[in-house]
Order: sequence, then structure tokens, then C-alpha cells
Amino acid sequence: MLQTIRNVFTVKDLRKRLLFIFLMLVVIRFGSNLPIPGVNPAYFRELFSKMSNNDAFSWFNTMTGGSFEQLSIFALSITPYITSSIIIQLLTVAIPSLEELQKDGEEGRKKLTEYTRYVTIGLSLLESTAMAVGFGGSGLLIGFVSASLARKVAGVALCVIAMTAGSALLMWIGEQITDKGIGNGISLVLLFNILSSVPQDFITLYERFIQGKNTATKVVAVILIAAVLLAMVAFAVVLQDAERRIPVQYSRRIQGRATAGGQQSMIPLKVNTANVMPVIFASSLMTMPVILGQILKVDYGTPLGKVLMTLNSGSWCKPEAPIYSIGLVIYILLLYFFAYFYTSISFNPLEVANNMKKQGGTIPAVRPGKPTSDYLENILTYIIFIGATGLTIVAIIPIFASGMLNVSRISFSGTSLIIIVGVVLETLKAIDSQMVVRNYKGFLDS
Repeated sequence: MLQTIRNVFTVKDLRKRLLFIFLMLVVIRFGSNLPIPGVNPAYFRELFSKMSNNDAFSWFNTMTGGSFEQLSIFALSITPYITSSIIIQLLTVAIPSLEELQKDGEEGRKKLTEYTRYVTIGLSLLESTAMAVGFGGSGLLIGFVSASLARKVAGVALCVIAMTAGSALLMWIGEQITDKGIGNGISLVLLFNILSSVPQDFITLYERFIQGKNTATKVVAVILIAAVLLAMVAFAVVLQDAERRIPVQYSRRIQGRATAGGQQSMIPLKVNTANVMPVIFASSLMTMPVILGQILKVDYGTPLGKVLMTLNSGSWCKPEAPIYSIGLVIYILLLYFFAYFYTSISFNPLEVANNMKKQGGTIPAVRPGKPTSDYLENILTYIIFIGATGLTIVAIIPIFASGMLNVSRISFSGTSLIIIVGVVLETLKAIDSQMVVRNYKGFLDS
């Protein structure tokens, strides 16, 4: 491993790419601490401290690397880009013209990327306007209440422009990292944001379970925390890499004087077919009403407020109020639903079966065409169930610990852990491919 790292830094091109990623990381962290002019940087920090169940905001704050809580120019981070990417991906199923673009090679993908950028800017404008208008009068914008109409409009406009520009800049940085760095830039930006909260999370764990305890209790607490974290990381790695390999035999055919085909291949079906998407979809669907309720200042003593508390993950698994854990059941059902839904739009068994038939490929003991499609669909049915169950386990462990042990949710658990593991493995594979080209032994070689 150490030899491989040394080899990476001995290659000039890889050194330049890693240096570029590091410089972009510095820019991201600088922007994450640069406050928007005319706003109260401590507003959301004070709001969080007053809210007993603020997991909806905490999850969003983790995705932004703490920028949301500090009201920096990167307060929205790349969340609008992620949302717009999901929207465009879903629309490719519903709109035939977008589906054609997706199949149109490099030019089609460039066009879809362009549409994603437009949607990102639109979502950034919408989200920043809702934040500025919804929270402006309650202390977000300095002097908003007593200001004239013109100054109020100017304050809102400045806040909206700053946050939208920050989101657009992060989108551009992510694309530049993809082109000039290593791995997927947007994923790396998200990884940087999540990891930036890790030091504070360790401080939280120390204060909750170790500080002020006797020596024996401290040792046991450290061992248990380390064991749980290592077990969750190991489980997430296995979940991300596990796959079912379906053998495919290609028939031998004569092309002129040459013989083609006759080789064996595999169709690798990942156990976690939808990756982290079901968790993102389900979490977004559950947290959106909670955030809107906070903007509209809904009274949690009313029936609508009770419903919002049920949807808020901060209310789940609390012994004093078990009724709110109904929301956890809804969340788990959504995870399974979106796991099947996302896989259905990203993997088409009939299309795979038809392509295999055209190329002379068959699965042993399965007839080509519709029987092959049915065979793949049946395998997918239980593979998706296993993957969704794994995602559910990783997602609910921190929720259960947060409710039962009354500890703040840490950023490197649950959804964030799946993202961290997925991005790290993806980046290692990208580095490995670069090293293989240069005849070095890669990270992932056994």
C-alpha cells in the first residue's frame, strides 16, 4: 500500500491531478467559511440549538459541509445539482426525446449535462429565495424587519444571488475535478463536505460517552465505539462491492476468414443495484415537509405539527414517544420502494436480453430472448431485496442509536457512510486504472 502511494507521487501527471484536487479542496473550504453579506451567520446555529429534533436540517447541513449552518456562499452546496441530476435521470424514462439523447453517445450526454446545469440554477434560485423570504423576517437578514421595501428586496436579492452563484461555482469545480483530477468531481465534493464534519463528530462522541467517566468506562466506550464504526464500514464495503455474476456463453461464428466469438463472459449484477439513491430519495421525501414546516413556523402542538414530528427522523426510536416511530416504518418502506423503482429505470432486463441475442450470447440452460429477460428479472427481484435490506440496516443503526442513547447523529454513519464508502472505492478504482496504464501495481490488486 505504501509502495503504491509512493508510485502515485512519482508519476508527474498523477501528481498534478492530485495537487489540483487539493487546491480545489482549499477553495471549497474557504468558500464554506465565507459568510454572505447582510446575513446573520449565527442564525441557523441558534435555530438548531433551540430545536430538539433538528435531524432534517442536520442531514442537509452535513451534505453542505457545515456551510448551511454558517450561512456561507456555499450554503446550498451541490445539493441542487444532485437533485437536478436525479430529476433529469427520471425524466429520461418519461420523455422519449431525453431517452434518445441518453442513448446518443457523447453528444447526447453533453446535452443532458447542459439541461442538468439549467435545472441546477433554477433549483438554486428557488431554494435560496425560499430561505431568504421564509427566514428573512425572523433574523436571517440583518435589519430586515425595520428596513424599507427597497432595502428588503435588495437584501433578499443579494442573498439569493450569493447562494445561487456559490452553488453554480461548486458545480463548475466538480466538473473541473472530473476533467483535470481523478474520479467523479461531484462525488468528491460531496465526500469533502461530509468528511469536514468528522472532527466535530468525534468531539461529540467524546463528550457524550467518554468525558467525565472513570478509566474502565472510558476504555469500554472507546472499544465499543471503534468496534461499531469498523463493523459498519466493513458492512458498507461488502454491500457496495457484492455482486451476482451471471455466466454468458457467446457462440462461435465465421466472419470472412476469421473466427469470432466462442468466449465466455459475465454479467455482473451488483447486490446494491441502486447504490445510495434509495436513501437519498427517501430522506429527501421525508425531510422536505419538515423543512417547509419550519419555514412556515408550524406549531408542533397542532395535528399538522404531530404529522411533521412523525416524519422527522429526530423523533424516531425515542422511548418517551414511541408513536413517532411510525415514521421509521414509513421510511423503511420508502427505501424498499425506491430500491426497486430506481433499479427498474436504470437496468432493463429485456434490453440486455435482446443485446445478448443479437451478439449470439446465451445464459447456460436459458433460452435467448424473453426467457432470458424473465430469468434476469427474477434474479433482480431477490438481489434488490437483499441490497435494500443492507441499505436499511446501515441507515437505521444511527437512527436507533440517536433515539435510544440520546446522542446527536454523526455525519459518517448511515447515508453518509454509504456515500463515503462508495466514493472512496470509486476513486481508488480510478487511481488503479491510471496506475495500470503506467504498469504500476494498483490499490485494488490482490
